[in-house]
Amino acid sequence: MNPTGPRRPATRAGFEIAVICALPIEADAVDALFDHHWDDDGPPYDKAAGDPNAYSAGAVGRHNVVLAHMPGMGKASAAAVAAHCRASFLNIKLALIVGVCGVVPFRPGSSGASETVLGDVIVSDSVVQYDLGRRLPKQFEPKDTLLDALGRPNTEIRALLAKLKGLRGRKMLQGKMADYMDVLQDEPELAAMYPGATQDRLFEATYRHIADGMSCEECGCDGKLVPRTRLEQGDGQPAVHFGLIASGDTVMKSGEDRDNIARQAGVIGFEMEGAGVWDVFPCVVIKGACDYADSHKNKAWQRYAAATAAACMKAFLGYCVPSVPGSLPLPEQPTGPWFLVPYTENMTFIGRESILNQLQQQLLGPAPKIALFGLGGVGKTQIALAYIYWLRRTRPEVSVFWVHASNAERFRQAYASIAQECQVPGYDDPKADVLLLVKAWLERNDCGQWLMVIDNADDMQLFFGQHMGPVNASSSSHKEGLGRYLPECRHGTILVTTRNKQAGSRLTKGKRPIEVEKMDEGETDRLLRAHLNGISVDFSESSAFSVRLEHLPLALVQAAAFIQENTIDVGQYLELLENSDQDLVDLLSEEFEIDGRDSETPRAVAETWILSFEQIQRQNAFTGELLSLMSPFDRQAIPLEFLSRYSEQRGQEQTGGIQLTKALGVLKAFSFVVEEKDHGLDMHRLVQLVTRKWLVKNGRMRHFSGQALLVVSHCYPFGRYENWAKCSAYLAHAYALLGGEGTGSRDEKAGRATLLHSIAGFFMSRGQWKDAERFQAEAVELREEVLGADHPGTLISIGNLALIYQNQGRWEEAEKLEVQVMETFKTKLGANHPDTLASMGNLASTYRNQGRWKEAEKLEVQVMETHKTKFGPDHPDTLISIGNLALTYKDQGQWGEAEKLEVQGRWKEAEKLEVQVMETRKTKLGPDHPDTLISIGNLAFTYKNHGRWEEAEKLEVQVMETRKTKFGPDHPHTLASISHLASTYRNQGRWEEAEKLEVQGRWEEAEKLEVQVIETFKTKLGANHPHTLTSMGNLASTYRNQGRWKEAEKLEVQVIETFKTKLGPDHPNTLITIGNLALTYKDQGQWEEAEKLEVQVMETRKTKLGPDHPDTLITMGNLAWTYKSQGRWEEAVKLEVQVMETFKTKLGANHPCTLTSMGNLASTYRKQGRWEEAEKLEVQVIETFKTKLGANHPHALTSMGNLASTYRNQGRWNEAEKLEVQVMETRKTKLGPDHPDTLISIGNLALTYKSQGRWEEAEKLEVQVMETRKTKFGPIIPTR
Repeated sequence: MNPTGPRRPATRAGFEIAVICALPIEADAVDALFDHHWDDDGPPYDKAAGDPNAYSAGAVGRHNVVLAHMPGMGKASAAAVAAHCRASFLNIKLALIVGVCGVVPFRPGSSGASETVLGDVIVSDSVVQYDLGRRLPKQFEPKDTLLDALGRPNTEIRALLAKLKGLRGRKMLQGKMADYMDVLQDEPELAAMYPGATQDRLFEATYRHIADGMSCEECGCDGKLVPRTRLEQGDGQPAVHFGLIASGDTVMKSGEDRDNIARQAGVIGFEMEGAGVWDVFPCVVIKGACDYADSHKNKAWQRYAAATAAACMKAFLGYCVPSVPGSLPLPEQPTGPWFLVPYTENMTFIGRESILNQLQQQLLGPAPKIALFGLGGVGKTQIALAYIYWLRRTRPEVSVFWVHASNAERFRQAYASIAQECQVPGYDDPKADVLLLVKAWLERNDCGQWLMVIDNADDMQLFFGQHMGPVNASSSSHKEGLGRYLPECRHGTILVTTRNKQAGSRLTKGKRPIEVEKMDEGETDRLLRAHLNGISVDFSESSAFSVRLEHLPLALVQAAAFIQENTIDVGQYLELLENSDQDLVDLLSEEFEIDGRDSETPRAVAETWILSFEQIQRQNAFTGELLSLMSPFDRQAIPLEFLSRYSEQRGQEQTGGIQLTKALGVLKAFSFVVEEKDHGLDMHRLVQLVTRKWLVKNGRMRHFSGQALLVVSHCYPFGRYENWAKCSAYLAHAYALLGGEGTGSRDEKAGRATLLHSIAGFFMSRGQWKDAERFQAEAVELREEVLGADHPGTLISIGNLALIYQNQGRWEEAEKLEVQVMETFKTKLGANHPDTLASMGNLASTYRNQGRWKEAEKLEVQVMETHKTKFGPDHPDTLISIGNLALTYKDQGQWGEAEKLEVQGRWKEAEKLEVQVMETRKTKLGPDHPDTLISIGNLAFTYKNHGRWEEAEKLEVQVMETRKTKFGPDHPHTLASISHLASTYRNQGRWEEAEKLEVQGRWEEAEKLEVQVIETFKTKLGANHPHTLTSMGNLASTYRNQGRWKEAEKLEVQVIETFKTKLGPDHPNTLITIGNLALTYKDQGQWEEAEKLEVQVMETRKTKLGPDHPDTLITMGNLAWTYKSQGRWEEAVKLEVQVMETFKTKLGANHPCTLTSMGNLASTYRKQGRWEEAEKLEVQVIETFKTKLGANHPHALTSMGNLASTYRNQGRWNEAEKLEVQVMETRKTKLGPDHPDTLISIGNLALTYKSQGRWEEAEKLEVQVMETRKTKFGPIIPTR
């Protein structure tokens, strides 16, 4: 050992010189010049908690020196090594960065005496960061104040450098350096011999190396060499040069760039570590020249250059004076205050003023404990760092101790470091409990005031010795936990950082932790700019950037590092973020260097959270399962029902939900989920993506996707009205799971089919037939695969698909499926099973829609009789089947049979039953339920048949408004209710109200509404759907009423042809449209075309429906009207007599249809002048209507008006006038003075006055009618 050398330090506090080397060959040369290696003599010095560096400790001359071995080259790595070194070795006053570099061969404007050759050593009097500046398009603009970029060394170092720059000093330094080179060259393994002048080749700056990866000899570089005076003189001794050294993140390999920067800044060499260390320690860079910073790199000089630098380092230290002479003993026990913090101050810390203010206020009191909690990466540790450096400036007398608490070993290591650095009495006793020693020492009054930071205290089990879930016998948990080693005294304070709110609360004795939330927009903008080092970014890009990364500080810093490392701009990074969720997760998984973050804590955001996931998983598997289960859902509004269901499947319900509550408490404590009132759980978006990555990495993603699908398939209700709210709320989660991939097991496929079936039911009830078809078709396919074609579940899905086809007007496809379902149910369940009967009813409905009434009737009779036998005559299913059969009877004109089942004509009985049904449904289902609305609509229809328009209107308005609110304005049921209400308004002559709903009178508005209805049906149901075609027919009627015959004709021809194609030429809908076209022809006076169509319709109906069917008889009546219009009275009478007699036979003499046909025949008699026959019929009609419907019913009033016309034609003016006045006054009262029917009756009375020569009275009435019609209809009234 050197007798003049220093003694072995007792602690790390005895080291004042640090040497930092980037390459092993550099460290080898330095290590070889140690006079003594302290690592070989005495206990190890260890290092501070969280310090990842590797050190060699020894003596060089009069100095105790610690050699730090860098894990890699570069500024960032050097900065990290220096920062950790500072935390472990608190008294370092000088750092030497020793190694190899590239040099500038000539200083600009210098003579040959200032030339630098390979093997020379350059020593920094300052360092410039030459790649600091702004990246502009196609160029780099360095910082203006280049020379002052990193400041100057301190006064002591500058004075020493000034001494060594002198002639004598330089000569002495180079002499000692030569002596130490001899020592190094005596070590063969160092290979430190001089390579020779022939190996020192300097090409002109513009000549570039031919091929990367090959030496100049290998690739044949033959450019012109620059002559070297020193080499020509044979001077092989390395010289020392002092000057400005350029430091950057990249290797300089360009002679032209080298010379440009040398001219601008006056630098003498280029290296990569100095800028990283400069702000941490006072430092000097000592580097040996191994190349000329051009493209012609030559590794032959590296070991020699490393040796010359190490020799210069030792010679340089010979002129440095130690603070504590080696002959004086070091103090046995240092006195405080202590600042044992492994991180340097974060100079780019941004914002968080509110939290810092809370800490500054709350930690001033006696013995406070405060916890910061929040999501990993939200900045808790950085806030703690900002606070303690503020505390160091404002309260330097307060000691600060930093304790890593991510696991027990690191906690113990931190306490051991405190014990050693503070030389706590008894710390060197191997039998002592260091944890208790430190706790007791900190609680002593003579220790002074202190603050302890407990960082990353996430593990409750670690501190309190208990699992979050059940503990089995083999658990290795701490019996009591580390919490008992936290000191309690009035002169000490504790600041906890944790991701676990529960842990924070317990560590601070129940005090409410401070939540660290994501940054606001202003803070994230400032943070981003601070870390982009001059890269330009506008606020909109910064805002989009922050939003995409959820305003999370660690994610933003990580992204900024990626941008700089890969030389891209913010816009390009945003494009990467938008590519896919997988790209986003990959970016969040990129490791990067950051100041003030523990080396053993993952730096990447994704890895930070995965660490928490795994901790939760280890401590409570059920909590981890819940987090995994939630990741495939949509991240917002995850229902608690889903988690409860999974808990039941796992058997956790035996604890009454306690385990579920606890598990959710942990997830909320870690800020992975947030519970919203009446809303369910929201999962942080980035947490969800990283959770998925974690599951994929562990091969568990498919499993939990499958489990989540099973949960939702169980919880998702079928789409009945009462389930709509839940169906809507769960739909986003269903979509998310249906778009994912599970394990493909049979159970999963069955669950998927159930979910598809339920969603389809929701869309069916909403009238969204295309969506319903898509989901139901897939459900059928899956159920056929998993359950089999004959399984009841499969058949139910097939039946629903058939119903969807029905509602789309696809009768043949519906029929095919319904026959299949019915026959299978008969075979599997029997003919009388409810499912079989339901399928028979569905098939009958399809037959009815196709006009196949006999087939429908046969099925419906069977269904009705079976229901009566099995359930009784009053059962709801029995009543429905009776109603369906009644509809079929009516369609066939079998009014007698229909009447026996409760149908048209018996309005009072119908009304009584309908009120009963409506009230029952209101009570049982609620006033807004679809079934209740149907009952209200049925009652309104009964009121209309009574002529009770106001009561009908009130109910129809209620139905329409409720359907608009519940179903939306475009739903088929809403459109139907609008049409019904419009009909009621028209019947009351309330044109203004009807006009808004689609009416006649103001034809332009009606046309506009009808076009809207057509387009809605086309969008919702398709262009060829029966509802669409019917609405086109309505528009054609509007055109006809406007006298726009050709447009009406064009539409009606189109509708006819489509109906013929879709339904066939004989379908009832086709025949109705042909009849409408005949009306259009008649309005144009095209009698022959009209007659031809009406004869066609009549004959077809006779064949298809029979000669006695009501529809056949109505067609005969229309044809009779055509004959009358042509003056073909006898042919008209013949048809009308036949119609009347048939109605009498089929329906009875008092049926409304019979009475209407009698009125039509009377009209023909009147036109023929057969007054007595006309009068006889009209009197009979009036009296019957009065008896059946009442004297004020519209039908009774119309027939009274007809009788008045007959009286007028016979010259019986007084009788005519009496009837007409009665009709007019009644209509004024019932319908209003402006109703069309009222105006007709006024006009008829005016005719009677004129017939009597009462001109003034007649004129007064006619003027009234004219003015009213002008006001109501406009000046031009369509006429036929």
